Amino acid sequence: MSQKPAIVIAGAEPAGLVAANMLYRDGFDVTVFESDTSATSRDQGGMLDLHVPDGQLALKKAGLLDAFMAVARHDDQEMRDIDWATGRVLREDIPAPSTGERPEIDRLALRELLLKPLPAGRVVWGARIATVSRTPRGRRVVHLQDGRTHECDLVIGADGAGSAVRAALTDVRPVYTGVTFVELWISDVDRRHPAIARQVGRGTLMSLGTGQAKGTALFAQRNGHALVRSYAAFSTDADDTDRPEKTLAGLTKQDLLARFSGWSPTLLALIENAERIAAVRPIVALPAGTRWPATPGLTLVGDAAHVMPPMGIGVNLAMLDAAELAEAVASRADWQAAVQAQERAMLDRAADTSEPCMSAFRAWFGLM
Repeated sequence: MSQKPAIVIAGAEPAGLVAANMLYRDGFDVTVFESDTSATSRDQGGMLDLHVPDGQLALKKAGLLDAFMAVARHDDQEMRDIDWATGRVLREDIPAPSTGERPEIDRLALRELLLKPLPAGRVVWGARIATVSRTPRGRRVVHLQDGRTHECDLVIGADGAGSAVRAALTDVRPVYTGVTFVELWISDVDRRHPAIARQVGRGTLMSLGTGQAKGTALFAQRNGHALVRSYAAFSTDADDTDRPEKTLAGLTKQDLLARFSGWSPTLLALIENAERIAAVRPIVALPAGTRWPATPGLTLVGDAAHVMPPMGIGVNLAMLDAAELAEAVASRADWQAAVQAQERAMLDRAADTSEPCMSAFRAWFGLM
């Protein structure tokens, strides 16, 4: 087992690209298959705050921490908790300029940073994985939806909540939590909507409904280029079913405002002044403690392994998963044993995190 394995990584999101950088640096034949047709073909979503013990540690292991610090938005770490009914600030955390341990970065900027060290061809765009099979000799075959195949020794599923690689390991699938986030955009916010810019500040705003508004919440983030992304979140009722991306596909701003009746006008301005509804995002999660039998040549990291509600930890855990896996593969001649040992450690960590994460999320929306 001393020969270096040929590796396929499913997904060019932060976790997959962290692993790709480290494995390529250490001389492995690594290929990333990504369903996006290019690095910029799809909106990547809101900003990320990377934490010192996991997300930043992963970048350090990949040799990219200094590059991250050079482009991260250090002054966008403010946090405000706003009363849903009055619009009054209940709590705020405003670090001194150029301080704070969780600098923000837009997802696209992070993808660009992680792609830069990889030579052309290492990431194959427009390549959606359909299934993964095994040859009689024990190697893995990745089958793409367009009919192409690729043989390798190890497949790392970093392909998110809807992971195709996970299907080769377990029948367990993410379950709808009962909460949907509706994403809205306000661009050029400082010039066009200065009151909203002041309310959101340089960072994140959150407001959780209580009493008659229980089950609703509003979040807003200042992204780069004077863009505010807001998320109108609500627990769904029986009429919405468990597929709100379909049943709520025709949702309008007026429909949203009806769900937020009684909220402060200053907070409702995040909905009223939005240019459009950018996405309807049903929040899903894998059951806490999800595991699968150790399987030669297959493993998962990040949301593919342990998707949780969006509580600010997912991408950080995913990047650390990937960095530790890459280290394990590179550091031991018996790379199969190294993969299995790292997988156990990752799942133990996820089990310790997912239950309190889900409990806190359910409490936010009165789902206890």
